[in-house]
Amino acid sequence: MELHLLRLFLAALGAFVAYMAIGFALFAAMPGLKVEFKKYPAVYRDEPEMMKRMPLAMLAIFVAILVLAVLYALMRPWESGLLQGLGFGVLVAVFTSCTFVIHNHVNLNIGLKLTVQSGIAYFIQWVVVGVVIGLIYRLA
Repeated sequence: MELHLLRLFLAALGAFVAYMAIGFALFAAMPGLKVEFKKYPAVYRDEPEMMKRMPLAMLAIFVAILVLAVLYALMRPWESGLLQGLGFGVLVAVFTSCTFVIHNHVNLNIGLKLTVQSGIAYFIQWVVVGVVIGLIYRLA
């Protein structure tokens, strides 16, 4: 199976932009999420400290999304780009929920409310990432 490098990069870039936009929109739509994070200053950095490290976080997210685009490109086609991207996004969202959200709830001293709210936000973000990859990187 041949990978189309330009389409991979464009799919990753588009999905990265969507991830960031949805993240900002979700924090605006769910102001309680920011409040919940602030309840755990021993666990999470304050906002100015996070902003200092944001370029590294953004680079890491882009690389992760690029890896997802490669995985998507290696899939066997089974539906339209929209439906395949949606299915792929749901799989990634479930994976992320299990390996990140629930795992953090177990290992970090955070409450269930923060776990649920962040789980909803991340689930939506990763589904959107899958959809955008599916719409931009169409499998043959």
